[in-house]
Amino acid sequence: MARPVAQMTEPDNIVLTYLRRIDEKLDLLRADVHDLKVRMSHVEEAIGGINRRIDRVELRLERIERRLDLVEAT
Repeated sequence: MARPVAQMTEPDNIVLTYLRRIDEKLDLLRADVHDLKVRMSHVEEAIGGINRRIDRVELRLERIERRLDLVEAT
């Protein structure tokens, strides 16, 4: 009767082993996704800064064009 008990606990151990491996991989994946979110936030902030600089350059260019009478004043 000892054998069936050993056979019953063995599959449980295998299942638990696989579940632990899956859990570890999930934790790594979670950390990777978090890192990607942080990096993406930095990229979005940088793009926002670039857009602001382009807007300022456009305003300066329009002002220069008006001063040189290259475009009609509105």
